Amino acid sequence: MSTRTPRLRSLGLDPATGKEALAVTRPGGLLEELADAHALKAAAVLVMVVGAVLEAGKASDAELAAFVTPLHAALEECVGIMAADRNRE
Repeated sequence: MSTRTPRLRSLGLDPATGKEALAVTRPGGLLEELADAHALKAAAVLVMVVGAVLEAGKASDAELAAFVTPLHAALEECVGIMAADRNRE
């Protein structure tokens, strides 16, 4: 069982308002599962976008630098998901 404390996680955008839906998740709970799925989907989309930009080879250093913060956040979230999964085993 995980010993992580509950934390605020994104569940995506509310289709009615367009605002980000946030929830306090608990290890192993349904909301954590939804937040994990959203985080992994967002990371996958980011990987595709950055990959396309790199493949095109025409981005400036400033444009590439703009991806550093979101890539770091996505990687941090994915590592957290993997660590939580490992703690549950």
